[in-house]
Amino acid sequence: MAARPWTPTAGGTLLVVRLTPKGGRDSIEGVAQLADGRCVLNARVRAAPSEGEANAALVRLLARELGIAPRSVALIAGETGRIKRLAIAGTAPALAAALEKICAIG
Repeated sequence: MAARPWTPTAGGTLLVVRLTPKGGRDSIEGVAQLADGRCVLNARVRAAPSEGEANAALVRLLARELGIAPRSVALIAGETGRIKRLAIAGTAPALAAALEKICAIG
């Protein structure tokens, strides 16, 4: 798959995630393409989608998988929807390499 759900930015990387709350486990399940052609990173968390618990769990999951501090991951869009946009602070090439490793791309 040539498309990536992340885009390098000046301060890091912009990531698009499709989140499944109450998914039974906290995990990243690879890259998928939506019906509209957008590419997303599929993730699931155990937390319920109430009071921002699932969003907070997603931030912690991504931070843990990328080996960065949770404060480096910020939800910028999609607070109440399944499709989330997150800004990840850091060096874009290093973040892209880590995301490719997580997704087994390359």
